[in-house]
Amino acid sequence: MYDLLSRFADSGPAVHIAPGIVFHVGPVAITNSILYGWISIGVMTIVLIWVARRITVRPKGGLTQFVEVIAEFIRDMVENGFEDKARGRRYSLYFVTLFFFLLCSNWLGLVPGVGDAITVHGVPLLRPFTADLDGTLAAATVTMLMIYGSSIREFRSVGKWLRHFFSGSPLNPIYFVIGALEMFSDLMRTVSLSLRLFLNIAIGEVIVIVFGYLGHIVAPLSAAPFYMIDMFEGALQAFIFTTLSFMYLAAAVNHVGHEEHDDLTETTTLETMGASQPGGEPSV
Repeated sequence: MYDLLSRFADSGPAVHIAPGIVFHVGPVAITNSILYGWISIGVMTIVLIWVARRITVRPKGGLTQFVEVIAEFIRDMVENGFEDKARGRRYSLYFVTLFFFLLCSNWLGLVPGVGDAITVHGVPLLRPFTADLDGTLAAATVTMLMIYGSSIREFRSVGKWLRHFFSGSPLNPIYFVIGALEMFSDLMRTVSLSLRLFLNIAIGEVIVIVFGYLGHIVAPLSAAPFYMIDMFEGALQAFIFTTLSFMYLAAAVNHVGHEEHDDLTETTTLETMGASQPGGEPSV
């Protein structure tokens, strides 16, 4: 135990939490996590296009079947989350793409060579996009903006969308406070999504580095179990991020369906009352 502690005291493993700048495009600084995020997008695009061209009526094994099964599972899950399946089908493509991007980013972070293996001016050239808080915050922000924009489009006005946060009249102080807390909680979803993903991926990366360092010459063996755990964790976190995101959208869109149902019920009631009056006209 003393030997292990003394090794940490002397040097310790290199752990990078903050991203590093690898080059500039004009005045814009490109960090290693942004660069690897672009690489992840490229790999994901190539794989999905290749899989799409290989899909046939008869299922194929290997990577093609894996991608097809996962895509169908996410699509069905999103559609079933909406009371109106047609509405859910419109948004399923985004969430399927989101899941594969996060999964690809998480798993590519475990590829040997990512991290300190390749450096530029002392800065790691490649760093997992989802192990950078800026990266997960960007993914959460884009997703929540999509959710807000889609919700407003479904409600057909900003006012109706804001009104759904209040269970009663906003003029009532109690309902106003509850509605304000609901709006604040909704805004904090961006932070919670980004922090949950970042912390799980970053901590998993640190654990692999630490146990690889402790293993010394048998580092692959000492870090192998944690690589397997990180692969499972990467898939799990991509699934959780995607599931929570579409549930946020479904909760708002389903509220639109309830309002439309209430309006239809009210209209039907008025027509029934009118039909019961002489002449078929509704009474005032």
